[in-house]
Amino acid sequence: MTSRKTVQTMKPATAAKKLGVYLEATPAEFQEGAVSRDELNALQASPPEWLRELRRNGPHPRQVIATRLGVSISGLARAGVTDALTTEQINEIRDANPDWLVRERETQAEVRAEEARLKERPAAK
Repeated sequence: MTSRKTVQTMKPATAAKKLGVYLEATPAEFQEGAVSRDELNALQASPPEWLRELRRNGPHPRQVIATRLGVSISGLARAGVTDALTTEQINEIRDANPDWLVRERETQAEVRAEEARLKERPAAK
């Protein structure tokens, strides 16, 4: 008896998250069908032009926005940033350096310092 290897597939939303792109900005054929693991690997290894363009200019999902601004996703929500932003919009926010961004970066730095402290604590025992 031989076992048949089934093809692993994922929803387009999952694939978009793994690729770091905003699902609504992807082509319709990407949004409409399931994406196999092999297709995802091919997109990562040799991204088509639409994927390179999305990664370069956006619109970007919240996780990418948060990373580029150096804040958490929660920090974006507290600041009222709920929509996808383009690279240009992210750069404008970074250049303007509003008060909320300064506060959220400080909060993020405190969280990282606390995580590092807690990580070192068991090592000291």
